Amino acid sequence: MTKKGQLIVVSGPSGVGKGTVLGQYLASRERIAYSISATTRNPRPGEQNGVQYFFLSREEFEQTVQNGGMLEYASYNGNYYGTPKAPVEQQREQGNDVVLEIEVQGALQVKKSCPDALLIFIAPPSFEELRSRLTGRQTEDEKTVENRLNIARQELKCAGEYDYIIINDTIEQAVERLNQIISANRYNKNNMKEFLDEVNQNA
Repeated sequence: MTKKGQLIVVSGPSGVGKGTVLGQYLASRERIAYSISATTRNPRPGEQNGVQYFFLSREEFEQTVQNGGMLEYASYNGNYYGTPKAPVEQQREQGNDVVLEIEVQGALQVKKSCPDALLIFIAPPSFEELRSRLTGRQTEDEKTVENRLNIARQELKCAGEYDYIIINDTIEQAVERLNQIISANRYNKNNMKEFLDEVNQNA
């Protein structure tokens, strides 16, 4: 029997370093897949369907939603973005863990549709440190940074809805904490249900 893979949802405010943490974690692990989102926006130069995104027409996206084919979705700047259910379930049935890096509203949608999902929130050591990281990029004007900080305030209020919170004080420690949480969750009673059912059947 192939043990079903975990569904791992990771969120955190812009500038917290979640992409870097996930990148280092995924680079050193096997049997784990990074979920590709779907969108109705047009591909940018160099982007390929099924690599950066699944590019769908608005009609295709809405039909997929109506058929229950999205784990979560939202609309931003006139385009839809979402997580197709089929590729995620296929990977999980093969015994692979699947990581979704999505925003808070999408994560809470996933929790409703997949109660066994593991939700992890990556937080900054302090709000001032988050401000420092965003301004330190020097890629955005002050108004854009303040907008990101306002969004971060709302996201941090939702952190209590997650199963675990990782403070990203250093990348190395955050990656290790992520590994510990995901490893331990494999033996959560809900994830061991198939094993227990099989043992009890044969007892």
